[in-house]
Amino acid sequence: MGAISELFKKNIRQYGMIIALIFISIFFQIMTDGILLKPLNVTNLILQNSYILVLAIGMVLVIITGHIDLSVGSVAAFIGALSAIMMVDMHMNPVLAVVLSLLMGALVGAWQGFWVAYIKIPAFIVTLAGMLLFRGLTMIVLNGQSIAPFPKTFQKISSGFIPDIFSGSTMNVLTLVIGVILSVLVIYQEYRSRKITVKYGFEQAPVWISIAKAAALVVVINLFTYVLAQYNGIPNILVILMVLIVIYSFVMNHMTMGRHIYALGGNEKAASLSGVKTKRVTFWVFVNMGVLAALSGLVFAARLNSATPKAGTNFELDAIAACFIGGASASGGIGTVVGAIIGGLVMGVMNNGMSLVGLGVDWQQGIKGLVLLLAVGFDIYNKSKTA
Repeated sequence: MGAISELFKKNIRQYGMIIALIFISIFFQIMTDGILLKPLNVTNLILQNSYILVLAIGMVLVIITGHIDLSVGSVAAFIGALSAIMMVDMHMNPVLAVVLSLLMGALVGAWQGFWVAYIKIPAFIVTLAGMLLFRGLTMIVLNGQSIAPFPKTFQKISSGFIPDIFSGSTMNVLTLVIGVILSVLVIYQEYRSRKITVKYGFEQAPVWISIAKAAALVVVINLFTYVLAQYNGIPNILVILMVLIVIYSFVMNHMTMGRHIYALGGNEKAASLSGVKTKRVTFWVFVNMGVLAALSGLVFAARLNSATPKAGTNFELDAIAACFIGGASASGGIGTVVGAIIGGLVMGVMNNGMSLVGLGVDWQQGIKGLVLLLAVGFDIYNKSKTA
């Protein structure tokens, strides 16, 4: 029991949110008479929240550095508008249009990163200005009207699914196979992690805890893929999300850039004295945010099959809330990519569940605000206990 208690204390925010996500899902599963976790609704949950989860991955890096980005919703709308002009009006190849859109997102991020990193204007002010600027540019580019429809190949980013090469009749067999492969990878990773800790003489949890952790992940993965297999299988956007999660988790946990981001957020002066090029790190974090905001805008445009002047409204608030609920600290230096994803899923399940039970938008907004306040309050309480 001592080992479990110690493990939970070290990861209290992340494990706490996982437990909260499970209980929220069970609660709404009961309240909606089983509709919440039906295959169609689970797929819709992924599709409806994909663009927020993409933003949350970038936003958590910004928050870890001690900054904030209020412009991401407007940037997503602006890039969506540009992509519509390229693909619908100019009949450009969708692949080329996507690449150019992502490059434009990088330029937007570089513009804002320059003011924050090198001119030292607070990120709150720079991105607030960006929110107004790019919302205005979106309306100018679209001339106040929507542009549609997008090419079918582009729409598949948000509405397409991995084809079942095994041609299952009632089940998507490929999805089940992928679940088994992921289970094997989880078991191997846990085994490899224990070997490394033994090799370097690090303290490690008892074997049974590792087995229980791996078993729990295997059960969750296979239940999840089983549910998806009953509908159309794995959505294309879920593959994109998983690739982003793996890449960014690796960068933050195992690469020098990730350590520099955490060091910058923990103490900028100390990081600078330690040789971290703080201005460059800040600049590239905002460039990265611009690229992911562009990707989010493309995903949303593909799902809506239209570029509209009102696209991206409140995206920044949902992304920021996902990061804080998922364990990021408002003072910087603390947060994880997986935590931000969990926070985004908590928000997504709550939104979907409250809609299914018929709660009005006014109640939904109030409850989400309360959850955010409690999450940050919980973070501050934990810090005061460990101080």
